[in-house]
Amino acid sequence: MTVGYLICLIAAVGLLIAYLLMVKNKEPWLTMLYISIAVVNLGYFLMSLAKTVGFALFANDVAYLGSVFLSAFMFLTIVRLCGFEVKRAHVITCTALGALMFAIVASSPMLPLYYKSVDIEMIDGAAKLVKEYGVLHPFYMVYLLGYFAAMIGTIAHSVKKKKIANPKLAGFIAAVVFSNLLMWLFEKLVHWEYEFLSVTYIGSELLLLLVYWMMQDYVHKNEVPEPIIVEERSPVIIVDNMTRAEKIKVILASLPENTVLSARQTDILERILDYKSRKEIAAELHLSENTVKTHTAMLYKALGVSGRDEIYAMFRKY
Repeated sequence: MTVGYLICLIAAVGLLIAYLLMVKNKEPWLTMLYISIAVVNLGYFLMSLAKTVGFALFANDVAYLGSVFLSAFMFLTIVRLCGFEVKRAHVITCTALGALMFAIVASSPMLPLYYKSVDIEMIDGAAKLVKEYGVLHPFYMVYLLGYFAAMIGTIAHSVKKKKIANPKLAGFIAAVVFSNLLMWLFEKLVHWEYEFLSVTYIGSELLLLLVYWMMQDYVHKNEVPEPIIVEERSPVIIVDNMTRAEKIKVILASLPENTVLSARQTDILERILDYKSRKEIAAELHLSENTVKTHTAMLYKALGVSGRDEIYAMFRKY
């Protein structure tokens, strides 16, 4: 069992390092999710090495530290993947709930609230914590189920608001969430000597990275208009009195029926309306200029225009 946990730890750390080195445009909450999964697997590995109850509780706290904030970072990652902005209130709420939940778990040596009693037993040469749960243990189940409900609600809301242009991607994100939920429930209902969640988390890393890649840079070749129009910042200074929100409202009203803009296209449109160059847009969105060029071409196709001047002309008459 110890070897299994070590393999999972190496895989989690390896994926984190590969992500940091190979992915240029990183999503911060996905990065924190990767770190949390590595911390969870570190806790499982340390637990298997425990010789005393005190060290086992320490290892258990390490695993819970990763697990508690893993749920929060997964939620924030999905908020971003669904095209919504992560607001300060989201971060404060998630941090406060995570800190409170971890404090309840970590209080075990002093207060018999989360665990009434703990001991260790050796199974195939690896230590396992034997616990009798206390009165506050159900709060962790409520905490996790609350995050799962928030994730599913976010996905459903993004589909309703048409934040995700391709429903298949929304379904794929939902499948990742449900697979984690089912594995967690399975782990609770079926007695296993090995913590299979350590393996499930690594699978989630790979799936969420795939979704992130698809949402950010994947474009069907047959949807890219030829030739791709390269637009640079206009040297003409344009003065107008409309707010950006008013301009977007006018532009969206001109869209053909059943046509929606993706979250990335909306990001780029907002910056075009601020008269920013492709280079500036790429820097703000942490994308390559070629990626911005491709998404801009897709935006032009959706709007039925050939360049920025036609976009600006949409609201100049108002």
